[in-house]
Amino acid sequence: MTLDDFDFDLPEDLIATRPAQPRSSARLLVAHGEDVIDANVGDLPGFLRPGDRLVLNDTRVLPVRLTGIRSRETVSGSGEARIEVTLLEPQADSSWTALVKPLRKLRDGERIVFTDDLSAVMLGRTEDGAARLDLTLTGDALEAELAEAGAMPLPPYIAAKRPADAQDLVDYQSVFARRTGAVAAPTASLHFDEALLSSIEAAGVDFTHVTLHVGAGTFLPVKVDDPAEHKMHAEWGEITPAAAAEIEATRAAGGRIIPVGTTALRLLETAARKTGRVEPMAEPTDIFIYPGFEFRAADGLMTNFHLPKSTLMMLVSALMGTDRMRNVYAHAIAQRYRFFSYGDASLLLPRGPV
Repeated sequence: MTLDDFDFDLPEDLIATRPAQPRSSARLLVAHGEDVIDANVGDLPGFLRPGDRLVLNDTRVLPVRLTGIRSRETVSGSGEARIEVTLLEPQADSSWTALVKPLRKLRDGERIVFTDDLSAVMLGRTEDGAARLDLTLTGDALEAELAEAGAMPLPPYIAAKRPADAQDLVDYQSVFARRTGAVAAPTASLHFDEALLSSIEAAGVDFTHVTLHVGAGTFLPVKVDDPAEHKMHAEWGEITPAAAAEIEATRAAGGRIIPVGTTALRLLETAARKTGRVEPMAEPTDIFIYPGFEFRAADGLMTNFHLPKSTLMMLVSALMGTDRMRNVYAHAIAQRYRFFSYGDASLLLPRGPV
């Protein structure tokens, strides 16, 4: 297995920069066994069985991208620089790690002013090139200020094409998001609206909510030729005792467990590692799923179309088989499905017909 096994050529115009409207009008590629069906997300209830359970990640994305001004006194007078900051993760000492652009223009001890109430002091740098910032606000006050002054942290492949705007505050958030803590959206969740949720429930399919706070590490490239040597970024997740009991009850009754998104799947498989049962948990996970992985919890997956050579491409290849996923993606490209976070969806069912 090498990194090139997960590569493919994607036409630039298939990268979606806005989602389908309404959400459930996005296209849905259904791969079950060796078959492929072209459908729409609104058709999802017809591909599920009564007694199945969809597992939804209820993490809520913070608008953590900020633009501020750094002032500095120099021998020639005062100088200002525009600084862009993307907050990544709060630390135990109430500081934050953050991506800062341009980092070279910021020295330890200097302050970036974002608004009248929010500023940050540079504390230092981390080993992986991020900054450590001390913010003037914390907790609910910080969250409220970010809601006013922050922008959604769109993935690099969208941000390179256009800036985030007010519409992204709605589009880049699932309708069932409720637990704040993510800096990237679990994008398969973005296809659901209230009407679709109601029709799935009417079809006899149950829902369970879990939480995995998606971090910026989800966008980190794999830089090693042997994917097994790649180190995953840890993300905090929780499966409550009630959620674990619901999932195990469905499994005992013969229903399928289908996570919505790779984040929900990674969380379930973390919780099932020790006993083969989905156990309650509330801790970080850095589980890395690639071909050869033994799935113990998930019977399928609803997910978007992923980047070449990414850990997510490896995950879906582990579920369906590398050759099978290569054929699925070739079909998606030929049929001009839209790719990545704001793109179309796939329903992957490795064990044969619906």
